Amino acid sequence: MARAFILAGAVFGALATLLGAFGSHGLEGRIDDHRLAVFEIGVRYQFHHALGLLAVGLLARTAADRLLAWAGGLFVFGILAFSFSLYLLALTGTHWAGPITPVGGTALFAGWVLIAVHAWRRAG
Repeated sequence: MARAFILAGAVFGALATLLGAFGSHGLEGRIDDHRLAVFEIGVRYQFHHALGLLAVGLLARTAADRLLAWAGGLFVFGILAFSFSLYLLALTGTHWAGPITPVGGTALFAGWVLIAVHAWRRAG
């Protein structure tokens, strides 16, 4: 589990770096400012949660816990649902993926909550 989450975090982090550069250099002037801001929000959340995946992987090395497995899975799902729906919205202007975004955001939030519960249980 630990290795998989560290690998996923590294891949999502590298991809966020590439997508951020693409947004800054490849999309400027090609899409309107609002859609560019939406794209950048997707990159920012992807990068933050890639770091979260690295943290989950490192925590799982010392304390294999079902909560950490769920947190990592929620981060992966959340990145795909939240960030990638924003990329789709920004790049195509299509709005059918819009309802997916809050589902992904909820998954990201839940992942952090599970990490907090894991930490609370370990501290006691």
